[in-house]
Amino acid sequence: MGRRKTGEGRYRSILAHGRAPGPPRLAPGATMRRSGAWRVLVTLTLLLGLAWWFDLDGVAARLVAMRPGWVALALGLSVIQVVALAWRWRFTAGHLKVALSFGEAWREYYLSIFLNQVLPGGVMGDVSRAWRQARARARSDVGGASGPAARAVIFERLSAQAVMTTVALVSLLVLPAAVGRRSGPMVFATVAAASVIVGVVLIWGRRQFSAASPTGRVLAELASAHLSPSVFAVQLSSGLFIVGTYLATYIAAARAVGVETPFLVILPLVAPVLMTMLIPVTVAGWGLRESAAALLWGAVGLTAADGVTISVAYGVIVLVGSLPGAAVLAMGRRGTGGT
Repeated sequence: MGRRKTGEGRYRSILAHGRAPGPPRLAPGATMRRSGAWRVLVTLTLLLGLAWWFDLDGVAARLVAMRPGWVALALGLSVIQVVALAWRWRFTAGHLKVALSFGEAWREYYLSIFLNQVLPGGVMGDVSRAWRQARARARSDVGGASGPAARAVIFERLSAQAVMTTVALVSLLVLPAAVGRRSGPMVFATVAAASVIVGVVLIWGRRQFSAASPTGRVLAELASAHLSPSVFAVQLSSGLFIVGTYLATYIAAARAVGVETPFLVILPLVAPVLMTMLIPVTVAGWGLRESAAALLWGAVGLTAADGVTISVAYGVIVLVGSLPGAAVLAMGRRGTGGT
């Protein structure tokens, strides 16, 4: 039996061949089992190390005593966030001529978030969503081709990561100012240079690849969904709004555990911490996110234990906020007789 593709490999296959590979399975073989077990081991190792280093009882006590009002606000923000994510995915799919109702996008997104929370790697929910969309279109002549349907998922996630990465980089640059050092000119210069570089790369790519080639088609679809003048402003504004909900949820988690660090000090710390969750070496970013928070909080002279506690609270809130996806999964299994 040949080696099965991992989640990251499925993304590459969809982009390269214009179609989704075989379905992702929860236990597809020895390679996937080893990969999942390794990520679980990394997660547990990091969490146990943090528990040994910090006062676990103190962290637990603060989590148990979380302020209900702030928790409710964070959960409410998660609902708004999923609505915005589903809307942006539908908008992106529409520009690839893929028909997607808002209800379907909303349900699929909740399921994707839940799977990302409970499966190792943090991307299998998105991979599963891309595969299901491609399969649905392959089985029907209605709603667009399977390749664009899958790529709509990928483009939407790449867009989200690009905006979060930009915000994280800017956050790191303004962080010295938040703790008393000037960095405004550096921020402006870096953002301007990055914008020029991205523009040059995109223009070069459009000219290098024929529109008839697979790569050319992908670039043309990417431009149609994100870069044309009529959609760029929408994609950028929606991306910034969604990133704003992530940042606001994290700050609400901080207030929920009693951390009263000034808003303008804590804000630049959030995006760099959340960026670590994109590294697919743990389960839903657990352990890695808390380690990054401890290091970053300590590096700027704040209490590292506060960073860890906030990060754990955020992880719990995100997991609870993803539970509607478990209901979607359960209803889907009942609808297919549990298969």
